[in-house]
Amino acid sequence: MQRLSRPVRRATLFVHVSAAASWLGTSLCLLALAVTGTAAGGTAGGAAGGATATGSYRAMKVFGDWLLAPVSLLTLTTGLILSLGTHWGLARHRWVYTKFWLTLVTTAASIFAFRATIDSAVSASGAGQHVDPVDLLIPPCVSLSAYLFMTALSVLKPWGLTRRGRKARPSRPSSPSQPSRPAPSEAR
Repeated sequence: MQRLSRPVRRATLFVHVSAAASWLGTSLCLLALAVTGTAAGGTAGGAAGGATATGSYRAMKVFGDWLLAPVSLLTLTTGLILSLGTHWGLARHRWVYTKFWLTLVTTAASIFAFRATIDSAVSASGAGQHVDPVDLLIPPCVSLSAYLFMTALSVLKPWGLTRRGRKARPSRPSSPSQPSRPAPSEAR
């Protein structure tokens, strides 16, 4: 892929960081709603607690249906564009490669697994059935941990080059060549 021009790279980076922050915020909201639903729908929840739990799970469904998939896919897409269109490359640096795979896994888990879990919790709660709190608490905790780890990778850029990155790096001379200077004239 051709390198991105500076304005395109900056715009893509802005969208990427905004989408990633939105994904992090969405996960925080989902965790807060899961905690609220779990606390309200406990064994001593009663009718009022059951209504609060059902409302929390329905709010989770709105976040899951309207925000989770678009924000995660936008983060994945812009991250891929940035990695392929800049000097970082997708498989040149271990931190970029790790971020890509973590983003891909968390996107797939968010879209296919967590949304289905939210849907079943809404159905079960609406029918007055027990909702397992672990099913709703663990996914946002895991995703938050992954996003914070990926943020740390973006800031710290650890681990150096991959094997592919070392092969693609141009070889450097062992000693820097210096331009030759004419010898000073003694006839001054």
